[in-house]
Amino acid sequence: MSIWQRLFARRASDGQMGDVEAESRSWMVKCPCGFEQSIWDMSGVRYGARSKGKKILRRCTECGRFRWHSVYKKEQAEVKP
Repeated sequence: MSIWQRLFARRASDGQMGDVEAESRSWMVKCPCGFEQSIWDMSGVRYGARSKGKKILRRCTECGRFRWHSVYKKEQAEVKP
């Protein structure tokens, strides 16, 4: 777990932390090169959030370039733990 995930875990109950991880895994970040990764796998936490059209500027771990990555939430049927 990253430092942000550990800090969040200190304030959350055990049952809530499972919900936080599941929801963070459903939020995806996608590079224009096609590579996508969940917020949780990027050592982040996204819980109770809503957004449409959100983008973040970051370096892609696949192509190595700084680009605007799209942030979106996958449907529950698509999420794999």
